[in-house]
Amino acid sequence: MVDQLNNNTVGKLGQKIRIERQKRKLSQEKLAEIADLNRNFIGMVERGETNITVKNLESIANAFKINIQDLFNFVI
Repeated sequence: MVDQLNNNTVGKLGQKIRIERQKRKLSQEKLAEIADLNRNFIGMVERGETNITVKNLESIANAFKINIQDLFNFVI
């Protein structure tokens, strides 16, 4: 049950990142460049395939010029 909830949260966070990226008309490659992350990693995060560290989440939030907590504005 806990793993299912965690996977759901990771997936929803990935969807939120994808939505924010698309709103800004950024490619995964461009977001990765701005956030100083690997493009393949951005894709894995958006698909909910990997858990993201707070440090990397902060890099993405900074690339979007939003607060990190704004990335958690989704319904679990």
